[in-house]
Amino acid sequence: MRKNLTRSLATAVMFSLAMCANPIAVAAKGEEKKEEAVDLSDSTLLIYCGAGMQKPFQEIADAFQDETGCEMNVTFANAAQIQTQIKESEEGDFFIAGSAEELKPVEKCIANSVDLVKHIPVLVVSEGNKKKITGIKDLGNTEVVTVIGDPEATPIGKIAMKAFKDFGIADKVNLGATTTTAPQLATVVGVGEADAAIIWKENCNAEGIEICDTKDMDKYVKTIPAGRLTFSKDEKAAEAFSDFLETEVAQDIWTTYGYELAE
Repeated sequence: MRKNLTRSLATAVMFSLAMCANPIAVAAKGEEKKEEAVDLSDSTLLIYCGAGMQKPFQEIADAFQDETGCEMNVTFANAAQIQTQIKESEEGDFFIAGSAEELKPVEKCIANSVDLVKHIPVLVVSEGNKKKITGIKDLGNTEVVTVIGDPEATPIGKIAMKAFKDFGIADKVNLGATTTTAPQLATVVGVGEADAAIIWKENCNAEGIEICDTKDMDKYVKTIPAGRLTFSKDEKAAEAFSDFLETEVAQDIWTTYGYELAE
């Protein structure tokens, strides 16, 4: 009995010493050791991003630069401008597009892509909704002035035209103006130059507007992809940024600005 007890005590002591001498074993029982950020201080990434996503994506780019030291050069513009620049320059590492459709004109330049967040279009009206707009069909009223994004240059403009056609009002909408970027639409309605607009949900923080309570836009929800360009030369930096886009840090920035994570 005493021998067995002695052996048990000896075994326990040896196990404790082994655990103290082996930090990996200790870490396995407690919190996992956090990996150190990769040093990319000698690297640079060139990224194209839709202008409507400037605020959240700039924060994401800054966070990655702070963590890794990689210099982040981000060009914000509408989809048509970015597509032209990609084709003509044949340079860059990523294209963060407003929808998957915006990658198609440059699909030969896309090595792969991953879905990031949902891009949700909404119908907004001027604060107080004096024209009593309840849905897309009401935009066919000639007394309602509507503004949309340029359908030749922006995803949100294409969505607006598709919605007008689907609801049978394409030839009835009193179109006051088109804009080259999505954020401008909220401003135009907010200052009273138009009664309604179809914009992205994340651009609804302008004063003087409110979201129309309708489900008319639900079927037009898009997904924002990160397309990795074939011209990308810094494999290590590009891989690190791809991984970073899937971290909680990046995802929390998106959701803070009203985006929903892609499923």
